[in-house]
Amino acid sequence: MAKDKKNKDKGFVAEFKKFIMRGNVMDMAVGVIVGGAFTAIVTSLNKDILTPLLALFGGIDFSYLQLVMGEGEEAPVLLYGNFITAVLNFLITAFMIFLLIKGINALGDLFSKKEEEAPAAPTTKECPYCKSAIAIAATRCPNCTSHLEEE
Repeated sequence: MAKDKKNKDKGFVAEFKKFIMRGNVMDMAVGVIVGGAFTAIVTSLNKDILTPLLALFGGIDFSYLQLVMGEGEEAPVLLYGNFITAVLNFLITAFMIFLLIKGINALGDLFSKKEEEAPAAPTTKECPYCKSAIAIAATRCPNCTSHLEEE
């Protein structure tokens, strides 16, 4: 019984190893890592460049907006400015990813222009007498036995 459990454990470990080593799992892991780095870049863009520019034109910096609920030092504080900043980060990230994917697709279309294939020459024609499909080189219809004129 212990031997069966040991084989079962090896099977489970081998199955897990096979799952982890599949290409799509590794691709997903790389995507998560690159996505995290990309998010840090977009967050910095928003926090360090766009927010000060918006503050310059609009006179407001979202990150400092808050609502104190109550009095005293222990009063809860809603930092809705941070939420607005997070929403802006999301929108900017989504827009940047949209532009990136759009650019990649445009490059892919540019480099993979496939020549349109000419339509294949027809291999059949219609018998003018019985309207059935026959071989294009036929001189007599196999269905109605009519003699066909050469075109």
